[in-house]
Formats: sequence, C-alpha cells, structure tokens
Amino acid sequence: MVSTPGLGAQRPAARTPQQPVVRPRQSSCATQDDSLALWNGVPPYVLLIEDDEGDAVLVEELVEDSGIEVRLGRASSLADALRLLRAEAPECVLLDLHLPDAQGLDGLKKVLAVSAEAAVVVLTGLSEERAGLTAVAAGAQDYLVKGRLEADVFMRAIRYAIQRKRTELAAAALQAGRLRAEENARLERGLLPTPLLLDDAADAVTVCARYHPGRAQTLLGGDFYDVVQTPDGATHAVVGDVSGHGPSEAALGVCLRVAWRSFVMAGARGAELLGLLERILLAERSGPEIFATLVSLTRPAGTRTVSVQRAGHPGFLVRSAAGVELRTVPGGPALGILPGWEAGWPVTEVALEAGGAVMLFTDGLIEGRIGPGSDRLDEAGLLEIARKHADLPAEPFVDTLIQAAQGLAADWGGLADDVAVLHLEWNSST
Repeated sequence: MVSTPGLGAQRPAARTPQQPVVRPRQSSCATQDDSLALWNGVPPYVLLIEDDEGDAVLVEELVEDSGIEVRLGRASSLADALRLLRAEAPECVLLDLHLPDAQGLDGLKKVLAVSAEAAVVVLTGLSEERAGLTAVAAGAQDYLVKGRLEADVFMRAIRYAIQRKRTELAAAALQAGRLRAEENARLERGLLPTPLLLDDAADAVTVCARYHPGRAQTLLGGDFYDVVQTPDGATHAVVGDVSGHGPSEAALGVCLRVAWRSFVMAGARGAELLGLLERILLAERSGPEIFATLVSLTRPAGTRTVSVQRAGHPGFLVRSAAGVELRTVPGGPALGILPGWEAGWPVTEVALEAGGAVMLFTDGLIEGRIGPGSDRLDEAGLLEIARKHADLPAEPFVDTLIQAAQGLAADWGGLADDVAVLHLEWNSST
C-alpha cells in the first residue's frame, strides 16, 4: 500500500481476517431507523480488504462517524478476502489496490470473479487517482482517495455504489429476459408454425392447435406439430416430442418439424418418411441419449380414412357422432432409440366418419401426477375426460381437456412437461 500523509504512519501488528461486526451509530433511535431505511431495514455487509492497520482503523472510524449502521468485515490479504467472499457475499467491497498478494487491477479482477454481484469501491492514495479511474473502467463502481475522506462523503459513496450495482444487475437481468423472450419467439415460430393449407381444397380442414410450456420452463421444450395439404388435396399432420428441455432440444424439434414438412412436400410417405426423419435426428442431436417420439397421419382427399404411423408416441383420440375413442395403432420405437430399425414403422388405416375429427397430443398432457405416489392421468384418464365433453366444438373441447389435466395435477406439482395438442376436423360431406 502507498502511504499518504497522516495515514499509515504507524503500522501495528496485522490482525487476522474478521467476520463482519455491526457498527451502530451512537445517536437517537429515530435517526437509526432513518439510516436503516436506506438499506430496507437490514444493515449492509461491507468487506474491507486492506493490509495497513492505520488505514483500516480510519475506515472503521469513518463508519462510526457516519451514523449509519453497517456490518463491517475485514481482510488483510486477497487470499483471506476471497475466503470471506465465498462464505458470504457482501453488498460492497472496499478494496485497496496494493495488497501483499495482489497489485493493481489483479485484485479487482479476482474479487469480481468470486463476487460478481458486490459493488466494489477502490481505495487509492493521493497520487493514484488515475489508477482509480482505470479500476472503474475495469468494473469497479467508484474509487475513493484515502487522504480526502470524510464520513458523510465516504458513506454516500458506499450507498451510491451499492445502488449503481443493483441498477446494473437489474438492467442485465432485464436484457437477459428480453433475449430469452426473443429466443423463445424464434423457437416458437419454428416449433409451432402456421398450417400450410390449400385455399381451394375440396377437403377443407379446420385446425385447432395449442401449446403450453411445462412448469418453470423459461425455454420451450422440444414439442412440435405441423399440418400441410399437398397439391393432391391430401392432409398431412404430425405431432412430435424431443426428449429433454432446453435450447438444444427445442432447436432439434424445429429441425425435425421443418424436415418433416419438406419431406412431405417432396413426396416422402410411409416408412421412407420416418426413416429420413431419423437420419436427420441422428445427424443433428447433441448426444446419443436424445430421441424423439411422434405420430404422423395422412388423409387422402375424398376419403374417410387416415393413414397413421407411430414412433414411440401415445395414441390419439378419434371423435365421431357416437363419441370419443382412443386409438393406439401398431408402431415402432422412438426415433434415435434403435438407429437403423429394420422393421420400420407400420402404416395403419383408421376409419373416420363423415365430419369426424382426430386429436393428436404429446405425453405432457397425460403424464402429470394426479395423486400420491406415481398415479398419473394416462391415456385412460384423458379418454374419460374427453367422453364427458364429447359434444363440445373443437376449441372448447381442446381447452377443456388441457385445463382438466392441469387442474388434476395442480396439487401434485402441476404438468411438468410441455403440452402440444393438434385437433383436426374435416368439413367435407364425404
């Protein structure tokens, strides 16, 4: 430490690192209450990192003279300071730039690395004001010149530094939130597209789609859906689910959804379609443990049947004038579970009545806990709810099923996984 006139002239024996102690003001209770109001009623923890005993005593006296209650801790070396910082994060660090084990900005960088949320005020000598400015540019909130300290100025600097740091952290959190929102919007556009329908199709289809993120999800998961009508009038639809959550899984879901649409538009059908999708998944996934389930269907124009393929996915609901049925057609493994699956994924024809509808969904809708232990809604529970509301039009029908599943799981942790639902209703008289 560089000595300054009147400071550090005598150097008593160094003291061991101190845990914070409260330095209360010796004044009226009313004024103490006013000072605590500055800190939301809790005295701030300020850690002084200073090897000079004379300067340390000066800081203690300034705190006492300020009349503001502070928990003041002390470390005489950077190593001791880092240990204290890891034990308890302070609101403010008073840092001498000349320590036995750190000189200049090296100490500042290490303090910021360990306690990024603490406001740092650098203590400099009379001849080192330029060093203080450099420290502020490197991440400190302020600097104080030791030879020019007065109690009110000293405490005001600490208070302002803490407030500036809080403002910086709030601004950073807001920016991070905006970036997450923008990322979610981009992913949402990729995972949950606008159906690609023909304007003059004889087989007009009404699409009702819903997506609900699982609890506490800040990013979309890998659930996806899509609907396409090809020039021959056929309607093609898919609902899929990439295992896991996070940006990598969501991005893979977007990739598979776009690939499915492209392959369908290019004429791929049946086992060829799912085989191509698995090749895409194997090439794009972030690890061998990642897989995807899906159900894909095609309804040729002018027919009363849908051709369905299922890869490790739950069944789907079929609606008709007679009520609601659950159909679980033969299928194959989830994509990526058994690469190169030779048996393929069979295509099953499912009959629909005139004006009938189907509802595809991901397993997030049926895997919520509805009681103690491992009790889940499952497909049977969903079917029971669907039959109670079979007379509802498409949108209230879908919304009611989702709300019922959420309500049953509410007392047991809620729906942990994302939910994607796709309801298709053909309006032709065929």
